[in-house]
Amino acid sequence: MFRDVSSCNTYNYGDAPYWDARYEAERGGAFDWYQRYSSLRPFVRKYVPISARVLMVGCGNALMSEDMVKDGYKDVMNIDISSVAIDLMRRKYEDIPQLKYMQMDVRDMSLFPDESFDSVIDKGTLDSLMCGTDAAISAARMLGEVSRLLKPGGTFMLVTYGDPTVRMLHVNGPAYSWKIELYVIPRPDFKRPAGSSSMKSYLEPVPTTEKGLLPPGFVLEDPDCHFIYVCKKLDESEISNVPTYPLTADIL
Repeated sequence: MFRDVSSCNTYNYGDAPYWDARYEAERGGAFDWYQRYSSLRPFVRKYVPISARVLMVGCGNALMSEDMVKDGYKDVMNIDISSVAIDLMRRKYEDIPQLKYMQMDVRDMSLFPDESFDSVIDKGTLDSLMCGTDAAISAARMLGEVSRLLKPGGTFMLVTYGDPTVRMLHVNGPAYSWKIELYVIPRPDFKRPAGSSSMKSYLEPVPTTEKGLLPPGFVLEDPDCHFIYVCKKLDESEISNVPTYPLTADIL
């Protein structure tokens, strides 16, 4: 299971030079982190209306946004810290007006005004920041910006290796005013063991404790699964009913 420090190596995934070099080496290629759109489609279609203005953070050279447009989405803004990735993607999709690309650091998206988007999607960008220097500060800046950019009623969909013990204390900050639903989805190549009688549906939200953790005894069929946090931004009338999870020793 993902732990923020033990799963990181010596690269600083929060810095542009690393990603510029990587995308230069992969020029012409495409890679989707964690999950492809085909696996995430049920969640996207449930929480992101076709008419939504979508922000894809840390887009890299992934096919996710292209696949969303093929599925009917009409306005997908893509940002990445790597100017190399953005240049490649702009050229690749110059004839597809539904896809837009801008070089931008997710920790400072001030070029966009408040409440600019109906939905924000992240596959792995927060995880990358958690492997960089000043991880907690970077995470707070990113999530604060995401919250600022979301319209009330909009959703932030975070796909991550981070289980609730390492993600909830960042995602559920009281300043964000989010109602969070948690899903657990296996890796694309995961196969249930032969003879497994599990009837568990990956399309149903996982119940969590008052602190936002997995319930005692909850078994992960795939120990290297991905977690999907669907964070709905509430309006002022809904905020008072949202639980907050104290940062006690057992969550830290």
